[in-house]
Amino acid sequence: MSQEIEIGRGKRGRRAYGLDDIAVVPARRTRDPKDVDLSWQIDAYRFELPFIAAPMDSVMSPATAIALGRLGGLGVLDLEGLWTRYEDPQPLLDEISRLDRASATARMQEIYSEPIKPELITARIEEIRDAGVTVAAALSPARTLEHWNTVVEAGVELFVIRGTTVSAEHVSSGDGTLNLKQFIYELDVPVIVGGAATYTTALHLMRTGAAGVLVGFGGGASSTTHRTLGIRVPMATAIADIHAARRDYMDESGGRYVHVIADGGLGNSGDIVKAFAMGADAVMLGTALARADEAPGRGSHWGAEAHHVQMPRGHKVELGTVGPLEQVLQGPGHTAIGEVNIAGALRRAMATSGYLELKEFQRVDVVVSPESDKRKLA
Repeated sequence: MSQEIEIGRGKRGRRAYGLDDIAVVPARRTRDPKDVDLSWQIDAYRFELPFIAAPMDSVMSPATAIALGRLGGLGVLDLEGLWTRYEDPQPLLDEISRLDRASATARMQEIYSEPIKPELITARIEEIRDAGVTVAAALSPARTLEHWNTVVEAGVELFVIRGTTVSAEHVSSGDGTLNLKQFIYELDVPVIVGGAATYTTALHLMRTGAAGVLVGFGGGASSTTHRTLGIRVPMATAIADIHAARRDYMDESGGRYVHVIADGGLGNSGDIVKAFAMGADAVMLGTALARADEAPGRGSHWGAEAHHVQMPRGHKVELGTVGPLEQVLQGPGHTAIGEVNIAGALRRAMATSGYLELKEFQRVDVVVSPESDKRKLA
């Protein structure tokens, strides 16, 4: 049955669903949440929790990446952020957190105009590596050719190439061409790439040899990409489409498994649960972790899009803090709105649905209930 609908006589489009539009259906069998296994492994690296911190200055510093790693998750440091531009960026992070919304963009553009320093890339990666946790760091496609050698020599273990949209071949008239297939083939570390929003784009990215594909483009609370560029990813449909691309790529490649990682719009535990139900292997979290006491943004949250030199498509938002990072991940919870104990919520949802492992939970039944959006706005 076709999902296309007629928008007008000259245009048709697919009906797509966001995570608000779906709900998980409990099964006849339930499990004990204590028996649920949330572990996740990509390449040679195993994690007790399937949570990846988004490479955003308001979320990750070297210290918080280490803390998250010790708690069982994976922190990803933004190598185009303030930690690679300034020896001590904390005063500037504190200043940004105090800026009002009207003046924040212009001031952030000034702060982020400081050049990236290769020696600071090396120092930050070494700091995380010396702590004994898995080292992951991110660059945009436009900066990858410039800095990848420094990153690899410093000892990164998982390389993330993250942008609004990422294709198998990034072409720039001024900075050369990033051919991901060639780049990944020649690199000696696993690479996670994204964002991708469609079956075809994801399939092409999987064929480059990527270990994981990011679904979405970090379009959460701080993003205005929909308003400025007209681009939006209805996440439930996007994850399901790319889950199908992974299935087909496994048949094509003779069994090679590429991880599907949901990235964006996962600000509460219910959305995180539904991302796994739609086919994600792991989730990349920004807003959810920016609320931790240890987050560098001190309860403020922003992404790289908020200080883009020519086309800002995000803004600084005030989230507040809800507790220490460990409490955000493991509880105990003290509110009923899905901000604290996100691992506990995932365990309980899986147990209520009768599943003990994440890959099994991808088969859970869901229903479509788009009227939930109307109730939220009422």
